[in-house]
Amino acid sequence: MLKERNIAIQVILSIVTCGLYTIVWFISLTDDAAYINDDHSLSGLKAFLFSLLTCGIYTIYWNYKMGKTLYEGMRKRGIEASDNSLIYLILSILGLGIVNYCIMQNDINKVATQTN
Repeated sequence: MLKERNIAIQVILSIVTCGLYTIVWFISLTDDAAYINDDHSLSGLKAFLFSLLTCGIYTIYWNYKMGKTLYEGMRKRGIEASDNSLIYLILSILGLGIVNYCIMQNDINKVATQTN
């Protein structure tokens, strides 16, 4: 079941906790994208551990993969979507991952409102 999350609150929590809440958000974004695309190979915890083991390099790939996963999942559900994977990749390389999280959460919220 998808949960619609307020993006502003997610950003504020990430700032107030000095980035610690971003880990929770990262894991939930991954799990939600896996649910939307019905991809059981994706796991938020596994993605987070890969990011830790590769000192963040996996996160760059993760951003690209999340764009593809959300796009495919939304199209499967008949929801209008754009493939933001290249935008996510560029923003990730520029160190603007939090912007990616906001865009991803917005897409997840679209699916959540249509399925609930």
